[in-house]
Amino acid sequence: MGHTCNSIIIKAPYELVFDISNDIPRWTQLFGSEYKKAEILKKEANKITFRLTDDEDKSWVSWRLLYKDNFFTYSERYEPKFPFNYMKIIWLYTPKPEGIELTWIQHFQMDEKAKFNDEQVEGFINKHSKENLLIFKKVIEEAALK
Repeated sequence: MGHTCNSIIIKAPYELVFDISNDIPRWTQLFGSEYKKAEILKKEANKITFRLTDDEDKSWVSWRLLYKDNFFTYSERYEPKFPFNYMKIIWLYTPKPEGIELTWIQHFQMDEKAKFNDEQVEGFINKHSKENLLIFKKVIEEAALK
C-alpha cells in the first residue's frame, strides 16, 4: 500500500479555503499543469462526481464527499481505477492561529500491471502535492486580499 501526507498553512478564512479548494472546475488552475480538464458530472447533496483529464489526455471519474461543517473531504477514484487497485483521498482543514492547515492524505495501492509500484508513486505524489499545495496557498491567499 502507498500512503502520502502533505500539509501547508494558508492564511485565509476557513470558508474561503474550503470553497476555493473544492471548486473542481478551478482545479485546472490550482493543480498547475496537472489537469487539462476538470468537469463536474453530477452533484447530489454533499457528493460531487467529476471527471479529470491529465496532461497526457487520460481521463478518469472520481467522487468526493464534502463535510464542510466537519472540516474535511473524502474522495475515491471511481472509473477507471487502473493504474490503481484503489485510491482514497482525505483533505483535512485544521484551524491554526496562523491560518488554516490544509492536509492531503492519499492512501492507495497500485495494480500489479501498472508501470510504477507503490513506492515510486508515493515519491511522485509527494513531489507534486508539495508543488500543488504552494499553488493553492498562493491563489487562496491572493483571493483573501480582495
